[in-house]
Formats: sequence, structure tokens, C-alpha cells
Amino acid sequence: MNRKVLLIEPNYKNKYPPMGLMKLATYFRKCGDDVRFFKGNLKEFSAKLLCEEFLQEIDKINLGRYTSKFVEHIKTGKFAPIDSIPDFRGSNDESILKNYRIRYRNEEFNKFDFVGVTTLFTFYWKETIDTINYAKKLCNDPAKNLMIGGIASTILPDEIEKATGIKPYLNNQNGGLLNTAGVIDKGNPDIIDELPLDYSILDEIDYKYPASNAYFAYMTRGCPRNCSFCAVSQLEPKYKNYIGLREQITIAEKRFGARKDLLLMDNNVFASDCFDIIIDEIKACGFESGATYIPVSEYEIAIENLQGKDNEDQPYNERAYKKKIVELYDKISEKLPEDKQGEFYLKRENLNLLYAETANISSILEFDDIAKPLYEKYFRRLERSRYIDFNQGVDARLVNDEKMKKLSEVNIRPLRIAFDHYSQHDVYEKAIRLAAKSGIKDLSNYLLYNFDDTPEELYYRMRINIDLCEEAALGVTIYSFPMKYQPISDSEFYWNRDYIGKHWNRKFIRAIQAVLNSTKGKIGRGKDFFEEAFGQDIDGFYKILWMPEAFIIHRFKYKDNLTAEWWDKFSLLSETQSEKLKKIVAKNKFDDSANTGNSNIDEVLEYYRVQRDSH
Repeated sequence: MNRKVLLIEPNYKNKYPPMGLMKLATYFRKCGDDVRFFKGNLKEFSAKLLCEEFLQEIDKINLGRYTSKFVEHIKTGKFAPIDSIPDFRGSNDESILKNYRIRYRNEEFNKFDFVGVTTLFTFYWKETIDTINYAKKLCNDPAKNLMIGGIASTILPDEIEKATGIKPYLNNQNGGLLNTAGVIDKGNPDIIDELPLDYSILDEIDYKYPASNAYFAYMTRGCPRNCSFCAVSQLEPKYKNYIGLREQITIAEKRFGARKDLLLMDNNVFASDCFDIIIDEIKACGFESGATYIPVSEYEIAIENLQGKDNEDQPYNERAYKKKIVELYDKISEKLPEDKQGEFYLKRENLNLLYAETANISSILEFDDIAKPLYEKYFRRLERSRYIDFNQGVDARLVNDEKMKKLSEVNIRPLRIAFDHYSQHDVYEKAIRLAAKSGIKDLSNYLLYNFDDTPEELYYRMRINIDLCEEAALGVTIYSFPMKYQPISDSEFYWNRDYIGKHWNRKFIRAIQAVLNSTKGKIGRGKDFFEEAFGQDIDGFYKILWMPEAFIIHRFKYKDNLTAEWWDKFSLLSETQSEKLKKIVAKNKFDDSANTGNSNIDEVLEYYRVQRDSH
């Protein structure tokens, strides 16, 4: 069809790449379309598109090295960026560039035949809405050819339509899943949700996902539970108990090379009556217990895809792999002895291989005799362990001895077990012990808080994990990740993170976050560390919850002076004074309006005004 396709992820920070867009990339490439992926500043992207058109018009490869300067001028109109370009000011090329600056200012951007925008959590509301509204300027027919999908658009389609004028994609009783044929092109038999992922699009962008060297997949969809705090029933309404994995892995490995880990995003794999089949297939894909692999040569993968592999006469995602190969040249240069770096640079310069914008495939292949031996010399590929992770966690209520034994046949690390309610502590502890019995020792869990739970229940759940780690006979390591509940469809809170549960207050929430900031969001083994961070008991926990934030963050700095003073004065307040103080502290706002006129209370309040960087 040869359409121009743009796939966009809003410019928020996230750990995992957009699987939906990666499947769409595969779909459109199969259709013969030109596919482009972007994550970042869309204004910068629009200027870059105009710059690409400008460079094509003037047809001067040597000026490609100044792409960033041209982009800055197109975007801002400032002349400083182009003043340093030799013989450019006053030339005919500058006159041509002026037209592109005018087009940018008038928002006369390059148009795409299809634009797809993914959405994630609703508290990224502003970033998401701004992205969709800007994407309309890049689509030749937004009403027909701008597709919005993902979590937020499935949960809040009416709100997104109201804010953007674009109706998100929904599939009757299947939420936002692209799990029927003909969704985009009538008569096309491909079911997009079942297509393999196009991992190459991740090399088109500067953003690096923390979890990148992994296969991403589902082997089940949905969850038979209908927990009130969870959106899965909206996102994946029908439970599908088996999705094949082997073909996805085979295709991905052939095109993009083997990846280290396997991240399965299933929401309740234990509910599947095909569980044994799923585990056997994971093993067959190379993730059996003790599994290892030898990393792929990123250089060879890039070269092969630029050449066109398997008798193909066209490169695969030329944009991504030119960018990748130039990045690898830069990495090679960093490894070279200083006296060799200049020689390597000059050879690249002569072939216009210093920048992705000026590189062409013929020059890259000509340079291969030089670059490939250096890459192989300085980037050795050693055998490494590889792991499988059911990243969304497993349901402790469905754990039994047989399932744990079966699960131990794959190289799972960590095993994540949800522990959302303290009332489930017996079931949870049993699941941990069965895991340990089966030889699964690396464990993790999510601890939902700020929902219907109390602060005490969160403490008890954290404490249970610490105590389990202390049992020498179990020999387990458990990393806990407290997760703050946030409504995703409540009109007052879906667009921010301000929701406070009925048993919580703003100060308590902030105190938990302050502790977790210092532990990078997780709680590991170590009784002494835990008790220092969260208290030896419930009374100690509440002391930390009420503690001034600066004293929590800089615990050792203030421990023997200001913290002790604060606690002495806090503890000496009468019951009435204490209640009045806590009502103020609970709001976590400590400007002068918080003063009460009571010297005892106001003296304690002064400690809450100590800033983090105070000395």
C-alpha cells in the first residue's frame, strides 16, 4: 500500500516498550508501508521532519552533519545555530531553509496517512492529551486515520474524545484489543494482536527503556477475577487461556537476534487450564531451569537488516538500523586507543558515516571491513543466564504444590506473587513456602496500599516478608514493591495522583514515598534495615509516618538532634493538642497559615518546615 505511517508514544517515562505499537509496526510493514516510531518532543520531531525534507531538496550530503543546527533554527527562528555553518549564511540554501521555518511557524507539517497513538496510565493525562492534539496536525485525515489505543483510552474513551475530538478505538466486548481481523484494512486477514513484535522500532528513538533486552509477550489474556481496584476486566474482558509463544520467539530471533530474557505480561497465568502446556512451551523456547544464552552481535543484526536478509532485496527499517550502526561506530571509537581514534574518525568522515542523517547503506557496507573486526575485538559475547518473568504477578489463591513444581522447570526470576490484602496472609505465606519447597528462592511481590487497607495492614504485610526472609530453612529472598492505589476512572482523580484512601492521609502517603525514594521503591531482606526504615513495631511505624519529611529522608543526619527534639515535644502534647496538630500535619502543608496560636503546637510545627537541604 506504501502508506506513510507514524506511531507515537507520549513523552512520559516508562519501563516497558509499547507492545501494541510494536505489533502495529509489524502489520504495516507486512502491508508494504513506510513505518516510523517516535517518543519524545513532538515539536522537535516536526522540525526534524521539515529538516529532512530540506536536506532532500538541497541534495547536499555534507550538510547533513548540521542537522541539529537546522532543526533548532526551524523550530526557533534563531540564527545563532546556523551562523557557525561555513558559507551557509547568505547562500541560496539559507533562502530555501527560510521557507521551512515559515512552514513550521504556520504548522504546515509533513502529513502521515495513518497515525497511531498509544496511551498508558490516566495520571499521565496532560502528556497524553497534548500528544493526541498535536498528532492531529501530523495526520492527513485525523477523523479517519488517527487511531488512539492503550490503557487510558480503553478506560476513559469518552473523556479522551471530549478533550481531543478523536474517538478512541474500542472493540465491542473485547475492550481495546486488536484481536479481530480487518480492524484497519477490510479484508486483511491478519489479527494484529497475534502478530510478532517489531523490536526494531526501539532503535529509532533516543529514549531507552529500562527493560529492553527481552522478549515481550502474552500467553494468556485477561483474568477471571473481578477485583474492584483492578482495570483488567475492562482492558481484557474475556479470559483467553492460551496464546502460542514459540512462533513469536522464532520470528523475533530470526529478524532481531536472540534476546536475554522473557517478560510475560499475563494477568493471571495460574488460572489457565493450559498451564502445563504454557510451561513446556516456555522451556522449548530456551528458558528452562538453568537456561543460558550467548548475546547476539548487535553489529551483525544491524548489517543484515540493512542488507536485506533471507533473499529480500529491501532493507528492513533502514532508519532504525542506520541510527544503530552509527551508535555502534561511536562505541567502537570509545574503545580504541587514542592514536587510533583520529584515523577511525577520518575514515568515517570520508564516507559520511559520522551521523545517521548522512549515512547511506552502500557506505556502511563499504566500511564493514574496518568496523566489523573492531567490533568483534572490543565487544566479546560471553555466555549469560537468561530468565523468565511473569511480570504482572501470579495469583497466590491458585497456587498448589503441582503448579509450583511445574513452574520450577523454567528459569523464573523473580517469581512475583501479589499480596494485595492482609486478609490473604495465610494464603500468601503458603504460596511462598511452596515456592521455596520447589526450589524457587528469588521472589517478589506487589503490595497495594491506599485502597481499603489501613497503614497497619501495610506494615504487617511488609513485616511478613522480612520475617520469611529471616527463616534460614526457607532460604528465600523477597523484594517487595508497595504500590499506591490510584483510581483510574474517577473524574476527580484520574488525571492526577492526589487520591487519598479512607484510612490514609496526605502526610502518611508522603512518608511512605519518602522512605521508598531512598530504597528505590523496593524493600529487600534485612531485618535491621527494615526496622530502621519502617519501625520496629506499629508504634515505631506511626512515629515515622508522623515524622517531618526532612527527618525521614536524612534519617542519620537528624537522628540524634532535631528528630529527638521533635519527638520529645510531639510526645508531650496533650491529647487535645495532639489531635489538633495531627489534623494539620495530615494535610502536609506547613506554611504560616498552619499556625494555631498555641505555643506548644506551633513549636512542633516548626520542625515540619525544615527543608531537605537544611544544615
